[in-house]
Amino acid sequence: MSSSTSDPNESAQQQTMRTKMEAWIRFLQEEIVQAFENLDPDAPKFQRDSWVRPEGGMGQSCVFPPPTTTAGEKEYILEKAGVNISVVHGTLPPPAIRQMRADHTTIPLPEDAPGGLPFFAAGISLVIHPKNPHAPTCHANYRYFEITDSATIDSSAEPKVIAWWFGGGSDLTPSYLYPADATHFHQTHKSACDAFSPSIHSALKKWCDEYFYIPHRNESRGIGGIFFDDLHAGPHTRLPDNPSDHPRTVESLFTFVKSLGAAFIPAYIPIVEERAKMPYTDAQRRWQLIRRGRYVEFNLVIDRGTKFGLMTPGARVESILMSLPETARWEYMSEVGTDEETEEGKLVRVLKEPREWV
Repeated sequence: MSSSTSDPNESAQQQTMRTKMEAWIRFLQEEIVQAFENLDPDAPKFQRDSWVRPEGGMGQSCVFPPPTTTAGEKEYILEKAGVNISVVHGTLPPPAIRQMRADHTTIPLPEDAPGGLPFFAAGISLVIHPKNPHAPTCHANYRYFEITDSATIDSSAEPKVIAWWFGGGSDLTPSYLYPADATHFHQTHKSACDAFSPSIHSALKKWCDEYFYIPHRNESRGIGGIFFDDLHAGPHTRLPDNPSDHPRTVESLFTFVKSLGAAFIPAYIPIVEERAKMPYTDAQRRWQLIRRGRYVEFNLVIDRGTKFGLMTPGARVESILMSLPETARWEYMSEVGTDEETEEGKLVRVLKEPREWV
């Protein structure tokens, strides 16, 4: 898919977007962390770990549980969670350029930029793994990315933006299927999308179903949500080519992304609050850990974001791998979930045949 080419006169506007994006992700991170701390006030607080990237930029990782939590303590609503932000800049090496160019064709070939290309990226990424098997895992990620001309690396002039785009989404990964939860999660995000376009939600939902797919298992990671990448000023191959298919300016796209980010708390917190109260058995916990094994498989084998993060110079590995659950399980030829009449089998059927929830 193509990426947008920026007008040189927009360079100041793009610089301003860097500042706006940083301020927003800082606000959203604190809002989400506070929501979870209020949900379980007796639990330890999230550890707030600020860091500096030697190659350029900074971030803050908010993680649960903190390292001081020991085994055998009271069971809390969350088992493991992370709400991370990063604002980084530097130079993309040729291998990263090659991977990104598959989706952003206006980026020069790696051979034409042997020294790499300057980049800026700001985003928030979170993964929540509740302890109760009835409470689903949830992931969300919203980011802004721009690449500038290598000719301005050592220049005092404003960088010429070669490409800019927004990406992100949010998706739900239950171990046990509760249709009311699925409908609520999807409807909340659809309402956020409908305020900007009558057609964009269906496109982002389909994109999510296709992206979070584990081909070697022939099933989806979860029951979907929304997903998008490379949203910019031009047409997009994943969206209908009409003026109302999605916002087109950097400001309107930023407003769109903020609306989706604001949907996370009302979409997810009520589900966790209700399901965390339910009793569960050792057998249900076993199934949850098997499903978390699938989560690990997707994140380490399939996910482009994980791969890109790990190959970026100065990668903060601990923050990148924050998405992995505290505990997971792999069983050889497990029979759990193979009977479609069981609660586990009902989930597997939906994972193999994605459903329209709204």
